[in-house]
Formats: sequence, C-alpha cells, structure tokens
Amino acid sequence: MTRLVGYLVRFAVILFGYAVASLAASAFLNILFLASLGYTPEHAHPTATASLYFSIPFVALFVAYFALMPACVVILLAEILGRRDWLFYALAGAVVAGVFLGMVDHARDTTFAIRETSAIMAVVGGGMVGGIFYWLSAGRWAGSWWKDGKTSTSPAPSGS
Repeated sequence: MTRLVGYLVRFAVILFGYAVASLAASAFLNILFLASLGYTPEHAHPTATASLYFSIPFVALFVAYFALMPACVVILLAEILGRRDWLFYALAGAVVAGVFLGMVDHARDTTFAIRETSAIMAVVGGGMVGGIFYWLSAGRWAGSWWKDGKTSTSPAPSGS
C-alpha cells in the first residue's frame, strides 16, 4: 500500500512539474514577444504588464497541449533512467520543442506553420526553459520511486 501511495505522490509531482514547465515556457515566449515589439521594463505601459496575468496562463494551455505527448515520453524515460541533471532536462525540452515544430510542419497547415528562424529559435528556447523549470520542480527527484530502500550501501566482495 505504501508503494502505491508513493507512485501516486510521484505522479502528482510530475503533473505539478509539467504545469510549472508550461507556465515557464509560456512566460518566456510572452517576454520574447514583448521584447521583439520594443517593450522594456522601464517604459512598459501598465496595461502591458497587466495583460501578462492573462496571457501567460492562456498561452501555457496551448504549450501544455502541444507538448503533452513528446513530454510524456521524455518524462517516462527520465523516470526509468533516474536522470536528475538539469542539462538532460534542458536538452529534452529542446527535443520536445523540435518534435512540436516537426508535427506542425508535417501537418502542412500554412496558417500555423513556423518558418522564420527567429521564431523557431524562440520555440526551442521556450522548450529549454520549460525543461529547466521541470527539473527545478520535479526532475531533481526523478527515479526516486524506482529505487528500493533495501539496497546495500557497502561495497561488494572483491572475489579474489
């Protein structure tokens, strides 16, 4: 029974981490968009900052929707392998963003396709930011449920 509770707690932590990663990637994309329009913090209009309270969670819904399947594969792989380093999650976020870009390009929907290099780099950067924030919120304990508490910490016999 305690193992089942451990699995459920880990699943809740993974969902929380995915939500944090989606919000972080959305915030990154929103800030890049505002910066490309020339807004800087010292002369930003109050309505621009107030609109972020709505647009960041709204865009995070789309980020979470489009990245769900590739992110599930990456999270499952990280949990099985017990990967706990930030670089793995940053590169995995870039891979998830690349898979998204590939799916969008494969769909041949010209209104939704991303063709500009700067936009492609922004999406990949958003994936990397999302991966790092997933690591901060959930990835540092990846594979903790996989390890058995009965493993020995003493060295094995040398055999000689």
